Order: sequence, then structure tokens, then C-alpha cells
Amino acid sequence: MNSLTKHLQKSIEMIEKNNLHNDLWRLGFHLMPPTGWLNDPNGLCYFKGEYHIFFQYSPFNVNGELKFWGHYKSKDLINWQYLGVPLLPDQPFDCHGVYSGSALVEDDKMYLYYTGNVKNFGEDYDYINNGRGSNTILAISDGNIVNSKKCLLTNEDYPKNLTCHVRDPKVWKENDAYYMVLGARTKDDKGIILLYKSLDKINWDFLNTIETNTPFGYMWECPDLFTLKNETIVIISPQGVEEEGYKYNNIYQSGYYILNGDYKTSNYTLNNFVELDRGFDFYAPQTFLDDKNRRILIGWLGLPDIEALYTNKTIEKGWQHCLTIPRVLDIINNKLYQKPIDELKNLRNKQIEINNNTLYNIECCFELIIENILQHITITLENDTIIQFKDNLFTLKFNNTDLGGGRKDRNVEINNCNKIHMFVDYSSIEIFINDGEEVFSTRFYPKNKNISLKINNINSKNTLYYLNSFSIK
Repeated sequence: MNSLTKHLQKSIEMIEKNNLHNDLWRLGFHLMPPTGWLNDPNGLCYFKGEYHIFFQYSPFNVNGELKFWGHYKSKDLINWQYLGVPLLPDQPFDCHGVYSGSALVEDDKMYLYYTGNVKNFGEDYDYINNGRGSNTILAISDGNIVNSKKCLLTNEDYPKNLTCHVRDPKVWKENDAYYMVLGARTKDDKGIILLYKSLDKINWDFLNTIETNTPFGYMWECPDLFTLKNETIVIISPQGVEEEGYKYNNIYQSGYYILNGDYKTSNYTLNNFVELDRGFDFYAPQTFLDDKNRRILIGWLGLPDIEALYTNKTIEKGWQHCLTIPRVLDIINNKLYQKPIDELKNLRNKQIEINNNTLYNIECCFELIIENILQHITITLENDTIIQFKDNLFTLKFNNTDLGGGRKDRNVEINNCNKIHMFVDYSSIEIFINDGEEVFSTRFYPKNKNISLKINNINSKNTLYYLNSFSIK
């Protein structure tokens, strides 16, 4: 530990003493930053009987600047302990930010791979083709502290047709070898994935690229690759994709391809890109396997660069963003489904049956399950927020832009809507349709802890559970 590390840690500890708990928009069952800015989930893993969630963290600036990794752990995904900031930008190879990455668990150690960001100053750099270093770093941890850091790859080691934008390593073991994917931007402004192979976790050889025949965005961030029910899934967060009807309405997207063939060679094809979440606030998801062999996904319940479109009103309170609830992935009819983890049922407190066409005033921390839906349904929150299925179109809409922070509407065409499963948490909404066939995530900003709820439908069965908050030390 050098003197810079000690100074940064002490400064963070001081700023985290700010009391944010009286803020009515602080969430009950989502992981948030203690203060400042949160973005990508990182290093998700199950290690020595506990779940570990790292996250991109800017404690000094609510709008995000110098990036660290914050760290939570839990035995049950309900009771959490905050472990502080284990990865800091304190070395020449990561001095302008500890960017996103992943965890490999082996030999009673966490091998944390991430991108070390370095910027050059004083000249006219565009930071795309020059002026930026994107280093692939390995940090080794015992689960509590980081014991060593090593730079493995620099821009000089990547293929020569790339810009400076190479980042977000995801690493896994397969048989006796290790594989890594990195998101990248070519000099022709095409987003691609780089695939590397290693026999020792340290020395990496370039193997292949994974890409579409025609460009789909200029940069692919946060790549993930895994097998689920014998299907190879490739998740990316592409930037620079243009709107197409109800698709790709956010500034940046997150979604997946089903890959056919051998991705370790050029003998593969990618099926059509499918968005993972249709709401206003979802980006940079990452998956991991737990001890129950569940493939769990967690995303950033937020987006970068939205300032011209809509806002997060928690900025005025000194913090911004959260992570989604964990979601278990499944493949059904060649489509990726996302279901809330069962552990969330342990947060249920009081259960009530909600009558149709009746106005309720309820605390804004609840789970709502609507079943036996026939034809169309409308759910109204705060006499404004509309969640509706009608004429094969599912819609999330804010009539009052103040409640939605400027958010307006998002839609998806779907053949039927038999079930809606909603989690509402003071300033967030996550909606799962047909057990995760489609998902909508958004932030919203009620003026009180209690909000109004009304369901307009004839035949549906509506069950509401009040939820306890996470226990966080």
C-alpha cells in the first residue's frame, strides 16, 4: 500500500460518513452507493460461501469522475455488508480510473480482472484514436483486501485495427484453459469483441474476434459469454445504435445474441440482437454462476450520458444510481428469460389482495403480482405513471415528466400478457412480464413515501406484498 492509496482510502471514509438515510428516494432492497455515483456491477461471484458484488464507484462526484470499485458481500442476497473500496486508481497503469471487469474464483482466491484507464493531458487528443491507455489489469484478493496488482495487456498488445477503446474483461475457465472477452471499437467505428486464451491466467494470447457481418454500433461495452441449456449466449452493451420503432429507444442498449457454431474460430454466426430490458434505466449487465448452478444477472439500473434526455433527481441529494435486483436466467423457445431471485420472498412482510378499480394508498416499497390477465390491463401509480397492456402493446409511460425526471414512454410488442410481476422501491420500478419474457426497469421520483395504486382489469388476481428493506452493515 503506497501513500496515495492510504490518502484515497481515508478521504473516502470521511466522505462516506455523510448521512443520506433520511432521503425518501433511498432504496429499500436495491444496492446503492454510500454516497456519490454508482454504475457498472463488477466482479460478481460466489466465494467461500458468500455472494460478492463489486461496483463502479465515484464517491467524490455525484456525476461520476475518478472511478473505484466498491464492495458488498452477503450470505443470502438479503443481508449485506459493505466492505469499502478495495480497488483504487493508485498505480501508473490505472491512475485515471479502475474501470469495469470480472472475477474468477480459483485456489481460494479472487482473480479480479479490470481495465486500468490512463489519460494523457496537455495536447489535442481525441481520446478515441489517441490520448488514452486501456490496460488489462489483474488484482488478486482474499475476499477482503487486494494483495497484488499486475498489468497484463496494454494498447500495444491489442490488434492494430483498434482505437484506444478496449475494456471490460470478462474471464472464465473452460476445461484446462482460461478465456477472456474484451469490448472494443475499431478504427472504422465498429463494435466488436476480442477473445483471448491463457493457460496460467497471466499470459494471454489473442484468439479471435466475435462480431456481426455489418456494423451494429461503434463500440461494444461489457461483453459476457456463457452457455445456458447448451446455447451459447453473448451479452453486449452496444453504443451508437439508431432507434428502430419501439426498439433501441435508449441512448445506449444492452442485449444478447445466441451464437451458433464455434466462437473460438471464425466458424460461427450470431442470431438477431435482442434487448434485455425495455425500460429507461438498464445498462452494463454481468452474469455469474452461484453454488446452486444458477446463472444470475445483475445490471446497472441507470445509463450514462442521459443529461439531454432525462435526469436522476437524487443528484440534488448527493448520490446517483443503483443496481437491479438479481435475476435468474433461463432459455425458453430460444429466448432469454429473466426471473427475480427467490430469496427476495424473504423480504415479504404483509400480504393483501388488491381489488380491481379501487384506489389504494400504499407505502412505496412493495411487490405486486397480477395473474389471470385477460385482454388488456392498466396499472396507475400516483395518478400518473401508466403501466398498460392493450392491443398487443405493453407500455410504461409517465404523463408527468417531473415524476419521471423527464422520462416519457417505452414500449414492446408482445403476443399476450398473462402475468405481471412488479417490484416498486421508493424510486425504482422493475416489471417482469410473463415470468421474465420481457422486463422494464426505470427510476421515478414520488414526492412522498406513500403512493396511490389502481388496477383497471376485470378478471385478474392481484396480490401485493409489503417488503422489508435490506439489512446493510
